[in-house]
Amino acid sequence: MAQQFQAQIYVTLRPSVLDPAGVAVQSGLKHMGYDNVESVRIGKYIELSLTAENEAAAQEQLDRVCDQLLANPVIENYRFDLKAVAAV
Repeated sequence: MAQQFQAQIYVTLRPSVLDPAGVAVQSGLKHMGYDNVESVRIGKYIELSLTAENEAAAQEQLDRVCDQLLANPVIENYRFDLKAVAAV
C-alpha cells in the first residue's frame, strides 16, 4: 500500500559561495539599527507532497528531484524533512 508524504525542502548556498542577497539584507538590517546581526544567508523553502511505497522510496525520489531540479549541487546544499501523512 502506498503512502502519502509531505516534504519540507530547504535549499541554501554553500558556505563558500558569496550570497549577495544575504549581504544586502544584512546591510539593510544594520542601517535599521540591528548591529547585532552577524550574518544573513538567503535560501529557498519548498513544500512538496508525493506518494511512494515507503519512506525510503520517498527519500530516494526527493534526493533525485533536489539534485536534478530544485537545487544546483555545484553551488547549493539542500536538506529536507519528510513525514508520512496518510496511507493511499
